[in-house]
Amino acid sequence: MHQSDHAQAMAERFRELVEDAGDSLPANHYDELKLIIEAGLDTALIEVMEKIAGELNKMSHDIQNKAEFFN
Repeated sequence: MHQSDHAQAMAERFRELVEDAGDSLPANHYDELKLIIEAGLDTALIEVMEKIAGELNKMSHDIQNKAEFFN
């Protein structure tokens, strides 16, 4: 599931909880909630990608150092 779809599903689930409690919010609040959720998911994804990039960078340096040792 893409971040946008996941964020939409989370916002819809929150809407259900609010409405089940007998309350309501304007539709634009749910749109804003979806954007906030998307931003959070994007931030988490970027943090993971940066960590993986760092690990790959370290691995490439290790490989290069080992290759130089065998030359």
